[in-house]
Formats: sequence, C-alpha cells, structure tokens
Amino acid sequence: MNGGFNKEKVQTPMHATIESTLNQNERERLIMENMPQVKLIARRIHDRLPGNISLDDLVSTGIIGLISAIDRYDATQGVKLKTYAEYKIRGAILDSLRQMDWAPRQQRKRARLIESAVSQLEQDLRRQPTDDEVATYLGVEVAEYQEWAGDAHSLSVGSLDMAWDEPGSELINNISDNDQHWPSRLLEKSELNRLLVRAVDRLPYNERTVLSLYYLEELTLREIATVMEVHESRVSQLKTQGLSRLRNYLDHSWPTRGQAKDAAKKQAARS
Repeated sequence: MNGGFNKEKVQTPMHATIESTLNQNERERLIMENMPQVKLIARRIHDRLPGNISLDDLVSTGIIGLISAIDRYDATQGVKLKTYAEYKIRGAILDSLRQMDWAPRQQRKRARLIESAVSQLEQDLRRQPTDDEVATYLGVEVAEYQEWAGDAHSLSVGSLDMAWDEPGSELINNISDNDQHWPSRLLEKSELNRLLVRAVDRLPYNERTVLSLYYLEELTLREIATVMEVHESRVSQLKTQGLSRLRNYLDHSWPTRGQAKDAAKKQAARS
C-alpha cells in the first residue's frame, strides 16, 4: 500500500498556496508602483472637466482600471505593462464619466463647436464675437445658434461647495434644508396671515376679545372670565364660536388644490 502512495499529490495544495501568496504580493507591488501613473492620468483628464467633478473619484476609478490591467496583462503579447495599464486606466475613467453624463452626445458636441468657434473668432477679431458672427462661422441660422448656446449653458453644473463672491460663503450654506423656509412656503404663510387678520377683524367684539386674550396674551379661560366679568362657560362658548367663524372664513377664502389653477384659467379666458 505504501508503494501506491503519491507524495506529489500531497504536496501540490501547499505548493499552490505558496505560489498564490507570491502572486498576490507581486500584484500589490505592481499596483503601488503604477499608482503615480493613475494619478497623473486622472489629473490630466480632470483639468478639462467642470469643477463639480471630483479628482478623487477619477483616481478611484483609475485604480480599478489599473487592477484590471494587471490581472489581464499578458507579457507574451509584446506590450509593456505601463502602456497597457495606461489604456485601461484612461478607458475606465472615461467610461465612468460617460455613465455620469446626463446630457446627449449631440448636445455636448454642439457645446464644443461653440467653444471652438468663439475662441477662434476672438483671436481673429480681437474682441468678443456677436451671435451673428458665431452663427455665420458655424454655418447655421442665428436662432438655431442661440438654441445651441442655451443648451450648452445648461450643461454647466455647479457644486454646492462652490464659493460665492463673498469670502467664506458657500452655496450649500444658503440652501434651506427645511421646506418651511422655501420661498413658496414663506409666501403661503404670509398670505395666510393676511387672511387670518382680515378674518379676525370680521369677528364680533366679544369673540375677538376672547381669542386675543387666549392666544396672544395666553390667559386661561378662568382669567378671561374674570377680565370680562362673565361665566367661564360663556368664555368657552365664545372661543368655540370664534374659531368656527375663522375656520369657515378660511375654508372659503383659501384655495384648495386645483382652485388657484382654475381661477387663473378663468381670468385668462376673460382677458
């Protein structure tokens, strides 16, 4: 039985583990050696991009491309690892940018044509070209050029961390994180307050007095009864009646969903 025992088969798993460890160490070494190349390529691409694109994101994507290059590299093809890695790094970064890009390619192409035309005309004319001159240079009508320019302008995306003109001021610090501070909400609140003041002025004197003492002066019903020299139950009755009148007035004066739009349509039709 000992004669049939195969030592090589017993040693193979251990040998494979050692070889795998060596390959992993070599892989990590190659990644670290080529890291400067990733940063260089990412920085060159980043210099031609809008400011809202993060350089760190490009570097991270480039590292993925580098790892793919190392894992797929075949020295027998006669291509240097650095050359192949550059191709994979650049390809990975550009692919990620295409996935991030929400604008159609045609729109991007037109924006580049406009940028090139304006740059060339500025050199030739030594001044800022007019819309007519740029349109003529591009061979399109002025109206079409202006449409292109509007689309190109919409491609510019700002960052919330972008600084304003004022030192130390950033856009993100001036955007409300609560919809209660939105301009539309503030306008609604202002209009509601105006209607509420008008509704209170329409209330009978006793009801208006009770609501004023209760909500503004923050007196209790018993204290209000003492001030007005009436029974507490009468104060409670006046408070309920006043609130009911206010609620009815606001229900009729404040537009519900769709009423404002219908009123605007009717006003436009009369005009």
